[in-house]
Order: sequence, then C-alpha cells, then structure tokens
Amino acid sequence: MHKINLRYLRKKYPEFVYESFNWSAKSGDLSANFLFLTGDREFCPEISICGIDKKQIKKIGEEAISNFVFHLGLAEMPSYWKAVCAPKIVVNAGYLDKTQIKFWQDLFKRGMGQFFFENKLPFIVPEFEINFKRPRKYPCPLVQKFSSRILAPMGGGKDSLVTAELLRKARQKTMLFALNPNESLARVCAAAGGPCATVFRQIDPRLAVMKKEGFLNGHTPFSSLLSFYSVAIAALFDCGRIAISQERSSNEGNVKYLKKEINHQYSKSFDFEKKFQAYSKKYLAENVDYFSILRPLYELQIAMLFSRYPEYFPKFISCNKPFTTKNRQNKNIGWCGECPKCLSVFVMLYPFVAEKQAIKIFSKNFFENKKLLPLMAQLLGEGEAKPFECVGTFAETRAAFYLSLVAAKKEGRDLPALLQVFEKKFLPKYGDMKSKSGKLLLLWNKNHCLSEKFEATLRAGLDDFCRHFLPDVDNSV
Repeated sequence: MHKINLRYLRKKYPEFVYESFNWSAKSGDLSANFLFLTGDREFCPEISICGIDKKQIKKIGEEAISNFVFHLGLAEMPSYWKAVCAPKIVVNAGYLDKTQIKFWQDLFKRGMGQFFFENKLPFIVPEFEINFKRPRKYPCPLVQKFSSRILAPMGGGKDSLVTAELLRKARQKTMLFALNPNESLARVCAAAGGPCATVFRQIDPRLAVMKKEGFLNGHTPFSSLLSFYSVAIAALFDCGRIAISQERSSNEGNVKYLKKEINHQYSKSFDFEKKFQAYSKKYLAENVDYFSILRPLYELQIAMLFSRYPEYFPKFISCNKPFTTKNRQNKNIGWCGECPKCLSVFVMLYPFVAEKQAIKIFSKNFFENKKLLPLMAQLLGEGEAKPFECVGTFAETRAAFYLSLVAAKKEGRDLPALLQVFEKKFLPKYGDMKSKSGKLLLLWNKNHCLSEKFEATLRAGLDDFCRHFLPDVDNSV
C-alpha cells in the first residue's frame, strides 16, 4: 500500500470543515457528536460523559456546555484533518477570534511535528475561516466559581498515581477522571480511590478505512485533547482545580527536522501548559485552575517517589500496548517488554526497587534481552533520534542506567546483557556519573505553576526520599 501524496490531497481536499456538533443529556449521560466534512468524506465521532444529571446542566447552563462541546470538537479535529492535510479549516460550528485561531494554528504546527516528520511533510499550518453567524462575543467563558475540589486525570501509569498520593498527603478533596478506561486503567483508578468521572470516546471507523486506502496517518497531540476534556469535566463536577501529571522531562524534544525541534510530548510540555492555561481561563472557565503538580521533577525523580508505594506495583502500567483499540478489551495484555516505554520505565524504577521486585512487576528482567540493545542506545542519546514515546531525557536515562548498574552490582550476580554493554561501551563517555546522578535526583525546575502549598508538599516528598537514598549527598532541594 502506497501513501497518497500531499499534492493530490491538497488539490482534492482543499478544505476541512467543522460543520456542526450536537449534544443531549439522557439516562444520566451527556452525549455529543461532531460532524467533520472534507471533499467526498465525512466523519462523525461521538463522546459520552457519564454521570451527568439535570442539576449539573442547569448549574452551568446550556450555553456553557455548548461552548465546552464545541471546543471538544476543535480538539478532535487533528485526528481527522491529518488524513488529508487540507490547507484550509472552515469552522461553521462556532466562533473563534484571532487569538484563538493563533492558539490552534500553533498547536497544529508544534503538536503535529512528529506527524510531519514521519510522513516527510513540510510544517503545515492551516488557514482558518470562521463562518459562524452569532455575535462576536460568543462564546463567553464560564465565570462562576467552583469548589476547591481537584480533578486528577488518570493515565494508568506511575505519574498519575504519584499525583493522587501527593493530593492525599496535602489533604485535598479529589475527583479522578478516566478517558476510555480499560481493565488496567479501571484497576488503577480503583486503587487510587475516590470518585471517578468517566468519558467514552468513539473514533469514527471511517478513519481506519482511509488509513488502509493510503491516506496520511500519524501522531496527534493527544494530551491537548485530554486538557480540553479535563476543563469540561471539572466544570460539570464542580472542581475548581485540575492537577495534571506532566513532568519536566516532556520539555525535551526528540529530533531536529527542517531546522525545528520535534517533540513527541509537546502537548505535555510546560510551553503548552502555559498557553492552554491562558486559553482556558479566557475562553472556557475563568475560575478553573489548570496546572501540573509534577512539573518541577524529572521522570527519574517521579519513579523514585513512586517506589515508596508498593501497593500500586501490581496495578500500574505505562506500556501503550494494552491501550490500543485492538487490545483494549484484552485483560491479559501487560508490559510488552519490547517498546521504548517498557524499557524506559523499567530502568527508571529498577534502582529503587531491586531486581527481585522489578522482575515481579514487569514479569521479566528487560536488561537480559539483547534485542533491546538498539533501543537502549536510542534512549541514551546514542541514536539518530530519541524514541517517539513519553520517555525520559537523555541525561536522566544515563543516570538511571548508571544507578541500575550500581544496584545490580550490589545484588552480587552476573550483570545482565544491557548493563554489561552500558558499563563497557557507554559509561566511559559520560564522566563522573556518581556525582551527576546524585545531583540530578536533587534538581528542581523553577518553571512551574504550583501554589506554595503544593510546592512544599512535593519538595518534602523529594527531600525525604533523597535523605534515605542519598545519605552522602547534600539533599537540600
């Protein structure tokens, strides 16, 4: 199967139209659908927000809900637009001012970078044409105040569980949020405790058909979609704050392409967090605060904190394989042990839980798999690009392998294959890794949106662990 070339697509599909959206509240759910048109194709994705009653609808008003649903449609657009890369996006479903258009164009350019890179396309920033006929002040952001309850989106991995524990330690009333929960995610949410808002999202199956026909396909900024869902859920369930679980590591890009940095995790980055925070307050809900509670920390530091909660070890999973459409309902899918995410999480956690516990969590010792040697090199920064997954930075991955090497030697057994290669081939390049690793575990990124209370809670947790793990290092964080 050959991909259809861009010149043909732009000629046959000059416009991608966000035609309309509809929503209704029936049987305890708020259901919505969207209509996208392009050339001879149309898409009708659907969503369902569970546990919505008439009181919630009345409290925030139908106009506000329409504004939220309209924006959810905008957030869904990249998943369908990518198939044809139309040069123009026509919005008939609602109104966008110049500031909003700039936000969406920036998201298409930076959030779709991996898509452009992998398909060898130029950076395409679609022109927006707004045909909505309502007054220019529409839509107005929701201005009412909400309770102090915090909404915590859950992804099934260690990061969101550390967030849940930090909120518990800070004695915050919390509500969880899960999108399309499968068996693994439902298990994690149950372990974290507390009420959970659930959303089911149905991708139009015609998109998969077009993929088989050779239309374009690739990565879209999924975390930006979650951000828009989170604000809508927060308003509907009376939560005045949203604590996402995105870390410092997401700020590092993967590769340079056409003189620009491509970042698989752009919509998890601090740059996007700030831009979305400003957009949300101006156009969605003025009094809903959106911030990442883990932003000051690297992935390795979060793994260190997570190691203090062994009750979650049998339940969490960060491998993406169980969350694919094909495997979503398969209860037996666990850590695949073959992808960048699996190896990255394994090496991040290994130094803090010891080999026996690591094998119990992941079912195998991934360091023994020689087939993972090329992947190890990529994660260390020794390949052409960092893997396009949510993995740690080069610096912290090197520290994680060094700390794993130290931990493995303490076990007194023969070193597994990957650690042997790391010690002989890569470690000599990196200098004094004992000092570098100790310092990295103590680092604190000042670029964050945490309140003083949450900053103090996170610092206390980091300081407490470092006192235990690094007794010979100055642990003032």
